Amino acid sequence: MKEFVLIFRLKDISDFRTTPEQMQQRMNWLEGIAAQNKLADKGRTLLPFDGSAKTVKSNKEVIDGVYTGSKEFVSGYMVVKTETIDQAVEIARANPIFEQVGGNIEIREVLKRD
Repeated sequence: MKEFVLIFRLKDISDFRTTPEQMQQRMNWLEGIAAQNKLADKGRTLLPFDGSAKTVKSNKEVIDGVYTGSKEFVSGYMVVKTETIDQAVEIARANPIFEQVGGNIEIREVLKRD
């Protein structure tokens, strides 16, 4: 099996806050992936920029905050195990976040070194 990281991006900080019902829907989705033995790493939620983030640019300049090339921010990640990227896409498509607040999920294969 291959591993794919799912990178969660939100458009607005208000989307970061969830109701208990929304959180339960997300946990049910995660538990469903784990029940299929397709969860490699449940990942973590990343705190929104609150003054504690820094970015080191290619010229080694350090700026406060996150990369500003995008209006979205990364809110978290997880890693799933599937045979193909299309299977990872199907897992991502079932995430209740799309009905709840929108955003998007970037899917990338994790390089394995033997």
